[in-house]
Amino acid sequence: MSSSEPRRTALDALHRSLGATMTDFAGWDMPLRYGSERDEHNAVRTKAGLFDLSHMGEITVTGPQAAQLLNFALVGNIASVGVGRARYTMICRPDGGILDDLIVYRLGDTEYLVVANASNAQVVLDALTERAAGFDAEVRDDRDAYALIAVQGPESPGILASLTDADLDGLKYYAGLPGTVAGVPALIARTGYTGEDGFELFVKPEHAVELWQALTKAGEGVGLAPCGLSCRDTLRLEAGMPLYGHELSASLTPFDAGLGRVVKFEKEGDFVGRQALREAAENFNHDLPRVLVGLIAEGRRVPRAGYAVVADGEVIGEVTSGAPSPTLGKPIAMAYVEPEHAAPGTTGVCVDIRGSHEPYEVVALPFYKRQK
Repeated sequence: MSSSEPRRTALDALHRSLGATMTDFAGWDMPLRYGSERDEHNAVRTKAGLFDLSHMGEITVTGPQAAQLLNFALVGNIASVGVGRARYTMICRPDGGILDDLIVYRLGDTEYLVVANASNAQVVLDALTERAAGFDAEVRDDRDAYALIAVQGPESPGILASLTDADLDGLKYYAGLPGTVAGVPALIARTGYTGEDGFELFVKPEHAVELWQALTKAGEGVGLAPCGLSCRDTLRLEAGMPLYGHELSASLTPFDAGLGRVVKFEKEGDFVGRQALREAAENFNHDLPRVLVGLIAEGRRVPRAGYAVVADGEVIGEVTSGAPSPTLGKPIAMAYVEPEHAAPGTTGVCVDIRGSHEPYEVVALPFYKRQK
């Protein structure tokens, strides 16, 4: 990291006025929490939470061959995404290693919005720009063109409905439509990273404060709480959602991460990493070194990323993410472990927490699934 000042979102002064504890995240000054992480987490699970996600990286791809470019540059079949829909996908290196996981929104016939993780936005922008050579398409850095506010939780549809006449009932999961929220033009997307129903609102930075305040007012009667990055992490961990730099990295393919379903070999034409990923898919069935699993603590000690997973005194894997789970009331973790220890219910699995081998139960992911 350079020694330059972290970037600030359009909501920075508002976060500080709310007493947020701020932290540097991927070069941005972001709210970690406003009060109790547990209370913020539980608000999202039971009522609603409001997040500033303006650090995410937005990249617009336009032009007659925008779909062909994205099909070549990414592992998913982006050309088959309908206008107004979104798709979870990945961008990989030629050797199949994951550069980032992404959400791609199709805004029009020849216009797409690619949303990258904050820590990888420049890498993704550079890769898309490089891969655009020879395609009649333009790749545009739109990170400064958007603020992103998310409202997540069971009360979020009601809160948003009170501020917009957009057809929220008709808005499916992983879809987005242009609309007006509290008088502010927005791309309203039914996506999120919490395991709950909810919406992500892409707006111009100059409208962010106005929108945040309108959502806060609309949510007053139903327990809406401002939420920081800390509870976002425990929410996504309970929901079994991967985080780049933890469950996903350039040294892993989508198949290693148990997300091989995002790779679409059947799509037309070549794509970056196709050959390496074909080999990874074939090896996946008989030669997988480690499998991503869930672990639930029998005791109270919290595992952290990088801690060894052991069985019979031997290291069999490594924790990628760990935290206390407010919903389960116990510490939980995701970890890559050797296949013979990966089946749910496998006994004798421990996490080495500062020299003490703490017992853990192996479970299938996710830890938490909302009731539809």
